[in-house]
Amino acid sequence: MTSAMDGKICLITGATSGIGWESARALAAQGATVALVGRDAERAEKAVAAIRSATGSVLVESYLADLSAQAEVQRLAQEFRARHDRLDVLINNAGAMFPRRRESVDGIEMTLALNHLAPFLLTNLLLDTLKASALSRIVTVSSGAHLGARVYFDDLQFTRRYGPWRAYGQSKLMNVLFTNELARRLAGSNVTANALHPGFVASNFGKRGSEFWAAAFTLMRPFMISAEQGAQTVVYLASSPEVEGVTGGYYANCRPARSSDLARDEAVARRLWEVSERLTGLPTTV
Repeated sequence: MTSAMDGKICLITGATSGIGWESARALAAQGATVALVGRDAERAEKAVAAIRSATGSVLVESYLADLSAQAEVQRLAQEFRARHDRLDVLINNAGAMFPRRRESVDGIEMTLALNHLAPFLLTNLLLDTLKASALSRIVTVSSGAHLGARVYFDDLQFTRRYGPWRAYGQSKLMNVLFTNELARRLAGSNVTANALHPGFVASNFGKRGSEFWAAAFTLMRPFMISAEQGAQTVVYLASSPEVEGVTGGYYANCRPARSSDLARDEAVARRLWEVSERLTGLPTTV
């Protein structure tokens, strides 16, 4: 039997554990060539071996990149294009919460650098490859944490009032704004862009936050869903015929969901896009 994903190539960031790994495993099981992106070579090798063992597929490979560093995002895109002349699905999954304000090697606040600017930059660098592939898809993992968040254009990098949850919520709102603006700019092309809330997933994510949030995540763990369950909407948007050609959506539980009013504000999305171009040094993009 053949699968709709046979012959498809999927690139997944943050894929050595959690939702990313489960998404990679599920897509490999459907016959796709899966390219995992991780920061640690040993973890990446183990993730590839585990997926090959679980699925019987040899079409699994890995790339190493610290996505908070723009030079490494550039290198990742170059290495991928050197190996492949097509990309059917790009899954922007990597993200983190930081208990204290930190800056990337580029001098950018880490939550902004990793959670928003990395997918913004990587997506734009791979757009030509995505456009060259028939009916390709861009899937960005956001979060319900975007609800109630805002974009602090007057202090985008929280130089004055940093809080882990405020910075994270802003970045997840940016994911939806980016997706919506990307979908508008790609209208009429063969590339779709959708964002999603994976659910309240039991993972190591909370350990990256403050002691308070780590404790809170531990207490709430019995009420969380598994990483496999959290990956279901990712896999749905990456592979389901039901959403072929559908773009500019926000999903949860494999169904359309309502994002915040601010996430649908076109003027805010355009302003964020322009700021993101400046922060990544990209020329005018799509």
